[in-house]
Amino acid sequence: MSEGNEILVTKITVGPYGENCYLLADPATGEGVLVDPGAEIEKIAAAIAGTIVTKIVITHGHFDHTGALQQARAATAAPVAAHPLDAAAIPGGIQNTVADGEEIACGHHSLRVIHTPGHTPGSICLLAGTNLIAGDTVFPGGPGKTATPAAFERIVSSIRTRIHVLSDSTMIYPGHGDSTTVRQSKEEYAIFASKPRQERPFGDVLWLSN
Repeated sequence: MSEGNEILVTKITVGPYGENCYLLADPATGEGVLVDPGAEIEKIAAAIAGTIVTKIVITHGHFDHTGALQQARAATAAPVAAHPLDAAAIPGGIQNTVADGEEIACGHHSLRVIHTPGHTPGSICLLAGTNLIAGDTVFPGGPGKTATPAAFERIVSSIRTRIHVLSDSTMIYPGHGDSTTVRQSKEEYAIFASKPRQERPFGDVLWLSN
């Protein structure tokens, strides 16, 4: 658990793919936003106990991020929000669409939606003060998996123009694995960008070994 600008960030790692579900909460009001309930609803329910979940946000429509969504929806009665370009992939549909730059209330605070296409067309990140919930857009060591060279170019553009422009001290909380910082991500990408290459990469790319 970490705190940034008074918003508490709790990571809940669930399921066979080690997916990171997050609870963002304002301790002053007891209200929070649940992000990507992927599996193990009992574990998620224990983590959110005592928090009034006012919204569930899905960063992208892949099954490992939505597997416990129907159960989370039933447990919290909270509306589900996602970017419209991924809405069709989300089980049970959504109640709210979110757009780039939109602010989502989290108690007295807010989360800014950042549209970061590449992993999927409707992938988003959420910025809460100096904390970035990144979905599968960027990880320590590389971007999220991409299906084509064009998608890889889109995700790199998203990372460079939407994430690397944030404060170097911003913590990046990805959809799987450990956290990193914007500073570290920029340094790793700079090494990748400095290498000449003939083929257009895609798939599982690592900044330091591709």
